[in-house]
Amino acid sequence: MTAKTNDLWVLIETQEDGSPKKVGLELLNPGRRLADKQNGALVGIILGKNTKEAVREAGNYGADQVIVLEDEAFWPYSTDAYTAALNYLVEKYAPSILMIGATPNGRDLGPRLSCRLKTGLTADCTALDIDEETGHVAWTRPAFGGNLMATIMCPDSRPQIGTIRPGVFKKPAPSGKTAQIIHEQFNIDPASVRTRLIETIRETAREVVDLENAEIIVSGGRGVGSAEGFALIQELSDTLGGTVGASRAAVDAGWISHSHQVGQTGKTVGPRLYIACGISGAIQHLAGMSGSDVIIAINKDADAPIFDIADYGIVGNLFEVLPALTKEIKAARES
Repeated sequence: MTAKTNDLWVLIETQEDGSPKKVGLELLNPGRRLADKQNGALVGIILGKNTKEAVREAGNYGADQVIVLEDEAFWPYSTDAYTAALNYLVEKYAPSILMIGATPNGRDLGPRLSCRLKTGLTADCTALDIDEETGHVAWTRPAFGGNLMATIMCPDSRPQIGTIRPGVFKKPAPSGKTAQIIHEQFNIDPASVRTRLIETIRETAREVVDLENAEIIVSGGRGVGSAEGFALIQELSDTLGGTVGASRAAVDAGWISHSHQVGQTGKTVGPRLYIACGISGAIQHLAGMSGSDVIIAINKDADAPIFDIADYGIVGNLFEVLPALTKEIKAARES
């Protein structure tokens, strides 16, 4: 299809209580930049029930308009219901770009919707830009097992659709403004929804690791050497009030659980402070943490790639550096 507008849409998923998922608000940040570059409106799309808080937050974080489909049929998430509704909205308004968070639901919805609309989809993106003359989005994502970064364009079809990993972008600063709200109606044929949620079973995880929202992360890699070596990582993390992360090498070695993994096959993070201990800096790991505000690298190899992106680097044995660093931080807090 052909775009009727230069508008950029961001799908803002909601949670059970009606609040917006963080990634939807994060995407309003690059969405604002790209929409302004092509002189279009930034539009939040919200499907669900009890959407009042999500609508308010979308405006507060920069959306010019919010299109709302509020109905019990949109909670819980259903591939059939969401695809049909979004297909209807896109055909009616014909935006140029649609951005979706690469959540489990977003990764399910994006391919189905792009096939329905006969357009392209770039999945699991970690960077975005736009050609102002053509309006083509440059979607950047890891490729070939994360060994290189590919930039992909969709020049012939609209809308351009991409899923973007949570944590890649920071939420914009709250603006305090109110978006124009457009309430839409779309009646779902119950027979078209082929799956339904029968029961929700909640399990309490043995260990909750909230890397995406952590302000400080201390990560260990192959250089940590063993599961016991992570005791030093944990001690420094506890001293700083942070969260423990890990590289894929450490996880694959069985030294720490996958819930701590940062990188292409783990979690994408953007803390205020990221301390990389014994991590060489493979591109797969950098894809998951390069958006950190401040990066400190500790590695005995002065030529390790991690130093290329680090704000501060310490060349030394982490088994000597970490205890000394932890001791100094504790002493400074006690003084």
